[in-house]
Amino acid sequence: MRNLIKIAFLFFISITFAQNDTTNVYKKRVLESTEVDFLMSYYKQDGNNASVTGGVGTEELTDLTPTIVVSYPLNDDDVLTFDVGISAYTSASSSNLNPFDSSGASTGEDGRTEGSPWVASSGASQSDTWVGAKAGYSHSSDDRNFIWGGHLSFSTEYDYTSIGFGGSVAKLFNQKNTELNIGAQVYLDTWNPEYPTELDTYIEAGGDLNILFFYNTDILDQDGNAIDKSGNNGPIWSPSNFSLINDKERNSYSVSVSVSQILSKKSQGALFFDLVQQQGWLSNPMQRVYFKDKNNYYIGNPESIPVYTSKENTDVFHLADDIEKLPDTRFKVPIGFRFNYFINEFIILRTYYRYYFDDWGVNSHTANIEVPIKISDKFTLYPSFRYYTQTAADYFAPYNENLSTDTYYTSDYDLSKFNANQYGFGVSYTDIFTKAHLWNFGIKNIDLKFHQYDRSNGLSAWIISGAIKFVVQ
Repeated sequence: MRNLIKIAFLFFISITFAQNDTTNVYKKRVLESTEVDFLMSYYKQDGNNASVTGGVGTEELTDLTPTIVVSYPLNDDDVLTFDVGISAYTSASSSNLNPFDSSGASTGEDGRTEGSPWVASSGASQSDTWVGAKAGYSHSSDDRNFIWGGHLSFSTEYDYTSIGFGGSVAKLFNQKNTELNIGAQVYLDTWNPEYPTELDTYIEAGGDLNILFFYNTDILDQDGNAIDKSGNNGPIWSPSNFSLINDKERNSYSVSVSVSQILSKKSQGALFFDLVQQQGWLSNPMQRVYFKDKNNYYIGNPESIPVYTSKENTDVFHLADDIEKLPDTRFKVPIGFRFNYFINEFIILRTYYRYYFDDWGVNSHTANIEVPIKISDKFTLYPSFRYYTQTAADYFAPYNENLSTDTYYTSDYDLSKFNANQYGFGVSYTDIFTKAHLWNFGIKNIDLKFHQYDRSNGLSAWIISGAIKFVVQ
């Protein structure tokens, strides 16, 4: 009798819930519990084509970037994500915004430090910290075939501030074998422009080379002779193209579309493209430009002028003719595909290709291959290789090769023609059951990766990055 009563009670309860909920009896949560990701990377580079010093000089830079990402489930369908990070860097090239404040260079007879594009300055721009934060929200439909979301972001550093917002929708078809994603983003950025010290002071002094920064300082011609700074006995240094920035805004608008498809039991592919429109001040006010149709003028040791473009030069600096100037609009289109293939239970092939073009004349190709190798139920190795090649922008010329008669010009080697190879290797630990714990946090995943990057123009860099994912229990 007692068993019959239990059966009747359970039957009554099931009927009651069925009447109250005519949809699914059970719905899996999008995110079961709060997840916390800690990420950290250390980046180091060096090269010989610093854009701050007009396409010649040290590109030595280090960057440490810790980040934390928290994903919090509000209910079965909704997830909030918070992403906060900082980037603390030191840059030898950026420090040479004022190369005459240099602890590593020698000091002239007049007491002024004699700068060089090959010696890091100790000025305020030598190091800085970028800080960024992002908040996102996503909602999934009951059948998990429709997902929409939005985000807000903010970032700042000493000469730049950015506010961003955007949204996306995803629709799954064909029993979740096909997925369409559409997204849009807007970034509203503002410069707090910093200029090369000699150009900034030239404007402040009203072109008078005998006061402020230039007081009691010899300006040398190409032959190393001190000029008459009053202009009574010949030409003088006069950066007539230079002016301060009036439009300090930079706005970016983008739309992205991707379609992914499960092609078979072992393969999956995806196609994607983006449309990006930028407008405003798209140049970098820190980057010097030198004109080959203008006379060259220097401050420092005249004996080092003949070796200016080599590391032998530690005590003479070429006074800039202008800062980088580029069009106030740019339209960019990347388009590409991904293809992944399950070879066997131990090896997966992941491939990626992207073609890019813009209306500044840059065209590029990117090809990437990664082969995850599962060596146990918890550990996977990630060898990878990436190849990149691009054409030069229409406005690029090397150090001292631009023309003052041109409307736009730059010596930023990121806009030059080059090829690049990147080699990578990583290892990942995964435990979906989070058996390992740290206080109330279950360890779900640990990643460690190393990449080496080499350009054909001499830039070399490496980065080591790590990440650990916790599940709050």
